[in-house]
Amino acid sequence: MFFEPEALPEAVRYAAVAGVVREPGMPERPPAAPPLPAERVTVAFAGDATGAGELTWGQRMVWLSMLRWGWLNIGAPMPQPPGRTVADLADELRYMMSRFPSLRTRLRFDAEGRPSQELFADGEIAFEVYDADGDADPQKTARAVYEAYLATARDFVREWPLRVAAVRREGAVTHMVIVVCHLATDGVGVSVLFEETTARVAEPPRGMEQLELVRWQDSLAGRRQAAAGLRHIEAELRSVPPRPMPRSADRGERRHWAATLTTAALLPAMQAIARRTRADSSTILLTLYAIALGRRELLNPAVLRPLVNNRFRPGLRRVVSHVMQSGVCVLDVAGATVDEAMIRARGPVRLAYKHAYYDPEDELALIDRLAREQPGAPRWAGDTWAYVNDRRGETTRIAAMTPPDASAADTIPELLARTEFRLTEWRDKPIEPLYLSIDDPAEGIVFTLRGDSWYVTPADGEALLRDMESLAIAAMSDSAVPTAVLVHNGP
Repeated sequence: MFFEPEALPEAVRYAAVAGVVREPGMPERPPAAPPLPAERVTVAFAGDATGAGELTWGQRMVWLSMLRWGWLNIGAPMPQPPGRTVADLADELRYMMSRFPSLRTRLRFDAEGRPSQELFADGEIAFEVYDADGDADPQKTARAVYEAYLATARDFVREWPLRVAAVRREGAVTHMVIVVCHLATDGVGVSVLFEETTARVAEPPRGMEQLELVRWQDSLAGRRQAAAGLRHIEAELRSVPPRPMPRSADRGERRHWAATLTTAALLPAMQAIARRTRADSSTILLTLYAIALGRRELLNPAVLRPLVNNRFRPGLRRVVSHVMQSGVCVLDVAGATVDEAMIRARGPVRLAYKHAYYDPEDELALIDRLAREQPGAPRWAGDTWAYVNDRRGETTRIAAMTPPDASAADTIPELLARTEFRLTEWRDKPIEPLYLSIDDPAEGIVFTLRGDSWYVTPADGEALLRDMESLAIAAMSDSAVPTAVLVHNGP
């Protein structure tokens, strides 16, 4: 995740003003107005590890992103099974805080505002309990509490990374609201947190906690890894000049939007392409995206920033910490067939995943150095590349590599009829001009595209996603389908 350095003065890169981090000049969103809590329950906890140290590379990436976009959180209001009590929730919260060091960590700031982290061995955390009796709807109450938690600024020095609430009706807990600061962990880490909490795993956590990770990243082996990652990024960025996306004609006040496209037709098409090209499903999706970006004359060649969760690395498989970082790959799909583009992309995508492990502050320095070498030229920034976060589970990734059923082509018209595009959100907070997430619910593949309408309008975004679907279906039974992306001549 990156931003234009000139839009973020050096003086605020590490600023923490009253515990609030938001984009310079951006008004703070007014908080929602939830009902008043019926009570607050204090939970004491105690863990093993303690200490202090720098941020990990993944945490630094998140911190720099928060300075650009505002505080980042993971969470949801979650329905609970019948019979749950406030005492059950208190017991779960005690287990979480005691087991996972990242939840017992707060930030410290030096005189220049640069953050570091401190891990505490024990402490107390409070959660709120809201009653939804009478005509009140527990789901709506939980949603209101969740939105209020998202809207309330974080105190990184005094507040734990976890915000929790319970909603109860007639004494029984119907919903739990949980919001985790992204500095503490990423989405995969949250899954591990809930799995181990549900199972009440007793053996010590596997893998490195964040301060161990900091020490490794500062070791000779860690520095070698970071240097290799930066060499790869530099080579990719030197292979093409930075070409900002063209600005759209839209200059409305509402800029930042999100939309989804749900498709069941894409999976059998991907299976057929994978069988011919031996490309994995992530490579197929990234290549389809690159072709669509080229066809729409947004990025050609496509410079993509895939988000990599890095848990294939030693000691990171089950960590509850933020280890996700973005790689870089340049996909030139012009003048080729779809199959040829897939085969071309296999190596660049693999290397992007391999090398997405480095110090993001070194990447900032690299961007500055490249800009100094070509004064007056466009610089690498959010409008010169597109982010992709493939969040699908392993089961879906494997299914996408399974040969399609012999009758799969016959089902495509019916599956296409179920494809649905929905504009889901207009938001005040900025994000990159294009940010694509990929998920795998039961009904198929869901693309969530976030965009800036000054570059890409919602209508443009819908066309982009439908291009990906139609390209895959056209190539399902025809290995000679052209990308129809023109070779880019000139700067």
